[in-house]
Amino acid sequence: MPTAIAVTSPDLVLPPTDRQTPNAAVLLPPERQPLGDALSAAQMLVEQHGYVVVLYPSTLPPAHRQRLHAVRSLLESDRIALLASDLPPLALGVLVRQLRQLSVCDFSPGVVASAARLLSHYLYAGAVLGSVAKLDRVPVTLKSHAKSWVPGARFAVLTNPVPALVTLGGGGGSRKEDTKGGAREGAKDVGQLAAPEFAAKLLVARGQLATDWPTGVLAPAWQVGSVDECPLPESSAGWWGTARAVEFAAFLPDITVLYQLVSSVRREVCSWCGIELIGDRCGFCSAPIAPPPRPHRRAAGALTPGTRGTRP
Repeated sequence: MPTAIAVTSPDLVLPPTDRQTPNAAVLLPPERQPLGDALSAAQMLVEQHGYVVVLYPSTLPPAHRQRLHAVRSLLESDRIALLASDLPPLALGVLVRQLRQLSVCDFSPGVVASAARLLSHYLYAGAVLGSVAKLDRVPVTLKSHAKSWVPGARFAVLTNPVPALVTLGGGGGSRKEDTKGGAREGAKDVGQLAAPEFAAKLLVARGQLATDWPTGVLAPAWQVGSVDECPLPESSAGWWGTARAVEFAAFLPDITVLYQLVSSVRREVCSWCGIELIGDRCGFCSAPIAPPPRPHRRAAGALTPGTRGTRP
């Protein structure tokens, strides 16, 4: 059975790209599921799949986070990995889907879990916002804060892999007007956003902001292979500080490339729990990989064999 992938919200489960991609389990918050039911659900996942990799946003409410740790502790299971992510909701959903794809490959559970950190570096996550007054994900200048109060203001924000913020200008009315005016005005600034250095696909989720900038300007500038759209995750408004947003994420879409990328990384064995992994930290017990032993060096002035008691 493939390693089970679980999340903390249904909007982190994007539609599969092929028939082989399995679904993800949803671990509900305490107010929606009693502890006994949560324990039974987690136990069933472990029994059916052997190992469970749980991805959740670092902004998850404390009660929900405590529930996850309580379930793992009460089950006394070292087969449940709890992985927090700083990615925005749409990009996190993409990462979850990539791990779902890899879970049916011939990778061990430890490699699947630790692949989350590796693949995060290949996700270009951002949004076009109508206001950055409540944005705390990237540094925002006082000038940008002031422009948030200007009608029709637009801001392009990239949070991963390199944070950046550019002002696209105002003048937005209808979506068509924005494409011809504000979007074109923002074309000269798209170069300030780090572009993928690989063949990427773009996923766009529209909120309460009328703009075609991600599809009309960003996609051609980044030379993405194709553009798909999906509903905006419910948690996006809170993450970005405004519902006036269009979120986007560029990513590696080909499972063959993902497989080769993960396969190319040297594998280690966790010195604490003994599970196989890639990278510098175990996804299941969080133990760092021990550095290689330093070569022994002879202390300065130490006697060499055959010189004891001799003088220079």
